[in-house]
Amino acid sequence: MVRRSKEDALATRNSLLDAAERVFLAQGVAGTSLNDIALEAGTTRGAIYWHFRDKADLFNAMMDRVVMPLQCALESVQEPAGGDPLPRLKKALRAALRQTVQDPQTRRVFEVATHKVEYVDSLCAVRERHRAMRERVVGQFRQALLHSAEARGVRLAIPASTAAQGLHALVDGLIQDWLLDPEGFDLEAVGSKAMDAYLHGVGLQ
Repeated sequence: MVRRSKEDALATRNSLLDAAERVFLAQGVAGTSLNDIALEAGTTRGAIYWHFRDKADLFNAMMDRVVMPLQCALESVQEPAGGDPLPRLKKALRAALRQTVQDPQTRRVFEVATHKVEYVDSLCAVRERHRAMRERVVGQFRQALLHSAEARGVRLAIPASTAAQGLHALVDGLIQDWLLDPEGFDLEAVGSKAMDAYLHGVGLQ
């Protein structure tokens, strides 16, 4: 009975998160109430409060179910390995673009996180999550670019922190633009060429 209760609770939690994905995508995060999500999931607000403190907590739990594209790149860069890290970083970023194109849930959650969030007071925790993840990714990009320049015996054309910010903005911006019009361009092909040109421009040929 205890095991069954835990399974039922987990099923309810996942049903609420699935419903949140759908309603956030349709109505925006600020424009969605917990009652909207409960109705979509076929349950009550009480069930939501059993699993989540508030809407921001529910949103973050929804995000935690999916490894976002740039998180994958971050984890790859963090892997302990010697030599020039740039080939590993480029491979990880291309994989991030491919994941965005091929995985519907990743695409759906990324779109909610980038196009459907309004940073009103009740969603301060969501804003902080975005800021912290950006800082982590940019910091790891900075280390990878510095180590690559050292391994190649070259000097970056701009400060490593600036190059890392630009690389993050390039990849994140490409994904966001593609989500606005998936038929507008080939994300993998355009993204790969743009990254190669950018890295060449900062001195990593």
